[in-house]
Amino acid sequence: MQETESPKIPNGTTPALLDAAELTADPDLAPRFPAEAHRVLADLVRAGAPLGWDDPPAADEVTELIGRVLQAARHGDGALRAAYLGRRLIGLGYWLRYTQATNRQHADLVKIAVAADAHGHGIGRSLTSTLVADARKAKIEVLTLDARADNIRALRLYRSLGFREYGRLPAFVAMGGRRYDKVFYMLDLRTEPPAPHPPHPSAPSTT
Repeated sequence: MQETESPKIPNGTTPALLDAAELTADPDLAPRFPAEAHRVLADLVRAGAPLGWDDPPAADEVTELIGRVLQAARHGDGALRAAYLGRRLIGLGYWLRYTQATNRQHADLVKIAVAADAHGHGIGRSLTSTLVADARKAKIEVLTLDARADNIRALRLYRSLGFREYGRLPAFVAMGGRRYDKVFYMLDLRTEPPAPHPPHPSAPSTT
């Protein structure tokens, strides 16, 4: 996610942040959403945004991705937010629960994407903070994310919302002939971390 000033959105305008249920219930927006999401994502990747693709994704790839996210949201295994200015999609983001049975109390914030002509108006912050609130409501315990280390503004945003770095992989991401660290952030949504479970009786003693 990158942010630059743009005059396209009037000051004081607040985009609508639709959740998956609201989006799919709209007979006008729902069928257009995959194609509009593809436009936003492809344009950003084309401009070099660190969204996980080397080249702009194909339309059918994004359609399949959106289908999986909406299905996860219907089953309580994810949350999606779509930012609209009027009837125009200007951003989206989502999180998904971890699939492992032992980790399903946690979720990963996978993508936050804001259309280039809507940067600089706090939409990325609104999407992220709303998805965090959705995670709290869903009783997610720890919300994680990973990002490219040179995505400075996004990382600054995540830190301002309470995320903290818990690790990184040096020179892990290869893009455009360059290497970047992959940074891991977490937000603990528990009021109190659970007490550590005592070692299994068969576990070797460390004392």
